[in-house]
Amino acid sequence: MRDGEWLADTATEIRGVLKVMVDAGWLPGGTAVVGTDNMWEFVAVGGLADECGGARAAPDVHYDVASLTKVLATWPLVGRAVADGILGLDTRLAEYFPGGPYPGGEVTPRQILTHTSRLNPITWLECYTGTDTDLAEAILAEPLEEAGYRYIDRGFILLGLLLERLHGMPLDQLAAQLWEEVGMSATTYGPLPRSSSVAPTERRLPGAAPTWGVVHDEAAALMGGVAGHAGVFSTATDLGVFAREMLRANSGEGPAVLESWYPRQSWTPRVTVDEHCSRGLAWLVTDTGLVYHNGYTGTSLVLDPPTGRYVGVLTNAVHLGRRKTGLDDLRSAVLAAFRD
Repeated sequence: MRDGEWLADTATEIRGVLKVMVDAGWLPGGTAVVGTDNMWEFVAVGGLADECGGARAAPDVHYDVASLTKVLATWPLVGRAVADGILGLDTRLAEYFPGGPYPGGEVTPRQILTHTSRLNPITWLECYTGTDTDLAEAILAEPLEEAGYRYIDRGFILLGLLLERLHGMPLDQLAAQLWEEVGMSATTYGPLPRSSSVAPTERRLPGAAPTWGVVHDEAAALMGGVAGHAGVFSTATDLGVFAREMLRANSGEGPAVLESWYPRQSWTPRVTVDEHCSRGLAWLVTDTGLVYHNGYTGTSLVLDPPTGRYVGVLTNAVHLGRRKTGLDDLRSAVLAAFRD
């Protein structure tokens, strides 16, 4: 199928699934970008929330991308730190956090990126509040779990803290410099002012205001909204820019936002997740070669390196509750669109 046909058909399919979900009351609305190297199309269905005065979903609306933070911020910054020679993928964290010894000092950045770090899988950080213990040291001091694959946010929290130490600069500033180079003018860490251009997420207490313009993830909120695993807000337009530039980096074309070896290594299957999917470095890799990542709030980004095609989806499905009915069907429809 030609790129133009694929783009139009995929946008139509996503629009249809989003409409079904909105009409059924499963989510307030959502937006998507469907693109190739030199063209894209946007989808926008429904609204943002009752609190937004009838504001509609649109390509320039900011959504809390949740765990897409891992691939929009931490993953590329790690790749650049490796290219600059200040970080080694297989260097023990004890080399960068020498205050130990800590059990977590044996963990490497590669193990964190592949979710085989054996770090404590419980993300909650409340137990460290009110103490004098440095957060990175507290996480590293926890006993390691049994070997194996397990999705762990704490590893990306550590990578974010490590990047700050290596550069002597806050993570949000490091990310902002990267996004400016990529051409992502809207992507940012929060907080953002409550407005009709920001989609609210969860209403945690009935009768209270929803989480709106501040990070939904509880651990990232304790960290002031800036963390390696969550905290970023972005738009469908910027997701398209990011996808296009990462695919260009992978192919060795265009400006060197990332050296090509890094996405190529990242998008190679390394750890089996199930019979159809593996984990690369940060990204999931399907048995057909698609690479993707999802975010808890209702977001997804899917790339197809051989064809240069991509789809980014932003919703605030969690606004209507953590069941997020229909979201799996939406994500399955997006993945299926690449089987032409």
